[in-house]
Amino acid sequence: MSRRYPERPIVAVGVLVLDGDRVLLVKRARPPHVGRWTVPGGGVEVGEALEEAALRELGEETGLACTLGPVVEVLDRVMRDGDGRVEYHYVILDFLGAQPTGTLLAGSDCAEARWVPLAELGSYETTDGLAPVIERARTMRDAGERGPYRDTERS
Repeated sequence: MSRRYPERPIVAVGVLVLDGDRVLLVKRARPPHVGRWTVPGGGVEVGEALEEAALRELGEETGLACTLGPVVEVLDRVMRDGDGRVEYHYVILDFLGAQPTGTLLAGSDCAEARWVPLAELGSYETTDGLAPVIERARTMRDAGERGPYRDTERS
């Protein structure tokens, strides 16, 4: 299924990797939002659990691995073209990530990848609504929140 002008919403994941007072951001190299900073992530493949997709996308885009925590946010990202047609529609589940390992290197879909001090986040052109999600992730991390119950059924 095409990501542009899709027949139905695309399920995607993101990983909010926090390391002390820094967050991992990637600069988008492909539409939508080329040139904007966001968290690593992408589409879930058929047969793949959400957590598997999150860790795969993190590795592909940054070369890093991490420990996944709870879901921080579930959001709809619907973008329309000039004629009002739905050009992109994603349902995104953002996971909290901690204890990163590996060597940071921008990979697929990314023009750059870097650790950004939380205090400097405002100086980056990010995707819409990213700053409050990062703050929510930090609050969850600091409070030790476990998040919602998750289960994957397979047969």
